[in-house]
Amino acid sequence: MTAILTLSSRNYSSWSLRGWLLCRLAGLEVIEEIVPIDADTRAELLLLSPSVRVPRLTHEGASVWDTLAIAGYLNELYPDAGMYPADRIMRAHCRSISGEIHSGFHNLRSALPMNLKVRHEHFKIFSGARPDIDRIEEIWADCLQHYDGPYLFGVAPTVADAMFAPVATRLLTYGVSVTPETSAYCDTIMQWAPMQEWIAAARAEPDEMEDLEVEF
Repeated sequence: MTAILTLSSRNYSSWSLRGWLLCRLAGLEVIEEIVPIDADTRAELLLLSPSVRVPRLTHEGASVWDTLAIAGYLNELYPDAGMYPADRIMRAHCRSISGEIHSGFHNLRSALPMNLKVRHEHFKIFSGARPDIDRIEEIWADCLQHYDGPYLFGVAPTVADAMFAPVATRLLTYGVSVTPETSAYCDTIMQWAPMQEWIAAARAEPDEMEDLEVEF
């Protein structure tokens, strides 16, 4: 039975990106179903909050939404795909930081919305977002130090990298000043083959969200 992944904007929707990367990690081939940017989808993107609408995975009678629910479902189906570290302690760590990015960092989300088509050289970052950026750098530094990189839990990407990938794009889009270690990790994410494929598709889609093209 064909798997369908419902998505919205590739350029602006960090949740769609996460869901798509999770399917790639699992090795599940999906048909992408794009939700038009109507009033409801527009509100979802501008509020920068997860929605029951996207991403949604429909597979063999199951309908799964929310990125962590999709991750759990795929890990059950493909336990050998390496979506989570094999080691119990590392796996617990991976789940913890994935949950943290899933539920937190609201100031970062609102101050630095995902936009893969642009680069800002002198973007003024809302001061309230700085603690979120500092915490993300702390998480990444801890993982990279303990597990030797280049991904957060070693030589291969995991659910945690899929969850944090949109943050890496935000830091680059807005020219955020970060440590060399953070910069190197962002480069790793941007060079990840699925990310390059997603970004190419994002750049090809039409500009439909002028609200998010404004520096605010």
